[in-house]
Amino acid sequence: MGKAADLGMEHDTVAVQFVRKIRDDARRAIVRRYAPVIVLAVMTVFSMIFVHGFMTWDNLTNLMYQMALPLILATGLTFVLLIGGIDLSLEGVMGFSGSVFVLLIPNSTNGNNFGSFSVMVILLFGILMGFINGIIHVKLRIPSFMVTYAVGVIVRGFGILSYNSIPASIRSETIIAFSRGSVFGIPNITLVAFAVFFTGCIILNYTAFGRAVYAIGDNEASARTAGININRVKILIFVLCAGMVSIAGVLGAVRLKIGLVGIGDNMLFPTIAAVTVGGITPGIGGMFQTFIGVLIYTELINYLTLMGVDASYKQAIQGVIILIAVALSATRNRKIIVK
Repeated sequence: MGKAADLGMEHDTVAVQFVRKIRDDARRAIVRRYAPVIVLAVMTVFSMIFVHGFMTWDNLTNLMYQMALPLILATGLTFVLLIGGIDLSLEGVMGFSGSVFVLLIPNSTNGNNFGSFSVMVILLFGILMGFINGIIHVKLRIPSFMVTYAVGVIVRGFGILSYNSIPASIRSETIIAFSRGSVFGIPNITLVAFAVFFTGCIILNYTAFGRAVYAIGDNEASARTAGININRVKILIFVLCAGMVSIAGVLGAVRLKIGLVGIGDNMLFPTIAAVTVGGITPGIGGMFQTFIGVLIYTELINYLTLMGVDASYKQAIQGVIILIAVALSATRNRKIIVK
């Protein structure tokens, strides 16, 4: 009788510990989900009170303009980070896409004018680069950071060769007008970014592909056991990411009115920082967190600009943000982020 009672108490203790663990995990999930929102709210209130000119319409428009490209890049990168991978080809693919796009429309170097077809060409290029990244990664079992870094360097070199070190300028009045236009005060470039972002939301939240992404990030072995074609999903993720990066390259060229590989420079790590600050780790997070992370990062840069902080100090602060973001990521989730 006494042994039975002791055994029952032991089972009760295990049950209580299990319930407590579930509650703790749920509590941590809530903190992970809403902490970035709280940070953004505090930053916004602080900026409204202490930063002169922050709440002017001109600055808000500028803020939307600044967040457009990072939002597109972060949307694509979210899929990669959710499976524990990384895509370091981002800057190279973006720069090449913008450079070649300008050479396909009315420009200062040649007489090309392929119109809207040029966008399709660049998108297909992005899809091809993503396919190459994915197929090498899954078939040769090379870590994603090594494959994508190499592809990014190669593509960047081809981008420079495409214009023989003399960047072409956009001469299309339609595209120039588009880059300066807006709808209800929202810049056209930002509207395109929102369209890409909402497309990413639909794919991630309402498709079998999106569910497979979460399953792989949470536990790849279990996902494989469940019948998910791991290699196929991974390849499609890199294709999706590179496709979105190529769109960002086109918009970057449209915004600057010039085709230059440097369009993609210094975009990779800020994008990673924004996504990580938002709370994306393997199998955890979503587009809502990505959007909040992009807002936090963009608002901080905007705040530093309004305060007149020197560009060198800005880069130092960006580095600190990236370091903190990686530290927070490691604390929240012990899974490997660069498979």
